[in-house]
Amino acid sequence: MPGRRRGERAARPSDRAAAVADARPSPAPPRERAPPPVHTRFIGLDEYRAEREWRRLEGTPVRELFRELRRRFLERHAGGTGWAVDLGAGPGRFSPWVGGPGARRVLVDLSRSMLVEATRRWDSAAGPLPDRLLADAIRPPLGPGRFTVVAMLGNVVGFAGSRANAVLEAGIALAAPGATVVVEVAPGPGERSRYLGRLPPGAVRRLLRAPLNAIRPRVEREGFRSVPPSPDHAGFARLSGADVRAVFDRHGIELLDSLAIAPALGADADRVSAARGDPLAWHRLLELEEAIGRSAARHGRAAALLLAGRTSPRPGPAEGAGNSS
Repeated sequence: MPGRRRGERAARPSDRAAAVADARPSPAPPRERAPPPVHTRFIGLDEYRAEREWRRLEGTPVRELFRELRRRFLERHAGGTGWAVDLGAGPGRFSPWVGGPGARRVLVDLSRSMLVEATRRWDSAAGPLPDRLLADAIRPPLGPGRFTVVAMLGNVVGFAGSRANAVLEAGIALAAPGATVVVEVAPGPGERSRYLGRLPPGAVRRLLRAPLNAIRPRVEREGFRSVPPSPDHAGFARLSGADVRAVFDRHGIELLDSLAIAPALGADADRVSAARGDPLAWHRLLELEEAIGRSAARHGRAAALLLAGRTSPRPGPAEGAGNSS
């Protein structure tokens, strides 16, 4: 047996085991599981979280501003007294304004707790208690073409993630001829006025007592800045107004109105609170937010964008008869 060279030590068993281990192929890295679809986070909500969702747009002047702008938009596009459906209704924050006075309403949501909360919070002044349907907005078990108002609010489209367009298509399929379709999407992080942002809250309140045509040019002259973006939920779909309009065009839906929510003061708590304490300033702020929010220039970075469209009316007897010549 040949001897070892000088300075060479004998191989230890641990060294041989390590060499064998190094020669083995490395184990494959663990496979990452795909995150569950973002909309499924609502399926198992408990009562506490459903109530918290109800309160998400109340309790502060900023939340009141966001809620009031949505309410005014919905009331302008309330439709008739037929059947109205609120897809992804959640706890029914906006459901009383979906459809006109006397409308029969159907609330569709994935969460039983949300529908229970909507029933508990329902204001009888809004009309009869709505029908509630536990179902996915992408496959609502409802007859197509039967609803005079179809609403998809509160980011039900965004939380559909990769199924966002499918939710839009499903909602539009429910709309009757001549029906109103209202959609909310979240294109960007939101904006604030540079001009109003550099004024102290008290000065903003005094300015907002002036006529709208004296305020708006100053605000638009200095422009707007994007607010810092907040982290998105994984899989959330940020559709733009152009995305919704493309779907509307494909179905022959006429765009009636579009509104970016609160591009002037946004979530500026101090200045919104100052305006809320003065009835005239508050009224003027709502007017200003609506006037600026209708500008297409404000839609691309809006934190919330509402769009209302009307489906094609049913052809009359003369139109449907065709030409026999």
